[in-house]
Amino acid sequence: MNELYTSLMQMFPKINTYLMAGALVFARMIGFFRFCPIFNRKDIPSLVKIPLALIVTIFIVPFLSPEKCLTECDSFMLSILLNVVVGAMIGYMAQLITIAIDCGAEMINMQMGLSSATALDPTTSAQVSILTKMISLMGILIFINLGGIYWLFKALLRSFEIFPMYASQVPLPQLIKMDLLIKMSSNTLYMGLQIASPVLLATLAQDIILGVISRTAPQVNVFQLSFLFKPVLGAAIMVWILPMLMNIIEEYFLSFANII
Repeated sequence: MNELYTSLMQMFPKINTYLMAGALVFARMIGFFRFCPIFNRKDIPSLVKIPLALIVTIFIVPFLSPEKCLTECDSFMLSILLNVVVGAMIGYMAQLITIAIDCGAEMINMQMGLSSATALDPTTSAQVSILTKMISLMGILIFINLGGIYWLFKALLRSFEIFPMYASQVPLPQLIKMDLLIKMSSNTLYMGLQIASPVLLATLAQDIILGVISRTAPQVNVFQLSFLFKPVLGAAIMVWILPMLMNIIEEYFLSFANII
């Protein structure tokens, strides 16, 4: 085996450099695929993710010119670990954008009283609401339609300019801006409220009306009526605002097109 490796080194002098660079890029791809939206779904088997990460690595390595950025690294295992961490950080920041859609869907689901209508989500191995799952899948489809996968790989390529593959220290102030991270985290609640606000206002008005009825006609069982009216009213509002909801989600994703 050593003789084969030596003969290959004589035939291809740069093979060792490219193999080392490929291992580091592949490590960053693994961390990126673990947390970024779309690719972190458990219904996509690992037998698909790993070959895809390997194929993308093969295409990326020649464009990085590893022979020009080759430097002495203290530890190869440390470099692999740091690349995994950097890829995971980029994927997590991208995941924060799609979490806002799930937050709004959970608010709508709770306000409509559909918390009991659950199903097993294979991506999280947990029980989730059917309505939450529907809005989450709609957000993912809009994200893909707008070119979200291109934005993700663009952000990954930009990370090699900020944090080279052979670097031994992670430049956190350059890689992750705290004001941007705070903005993305706060948008989770803000965007969730923006998505759920029509249903929240409609059900609030319904609660006020039912409260007035319970005061004027105490013999009416308002508690049981609320279980009937809330899902029907919420579903009617959802059908009415669905086109506007898609536009809101689309504008929200486009606002991060040049950030992630």
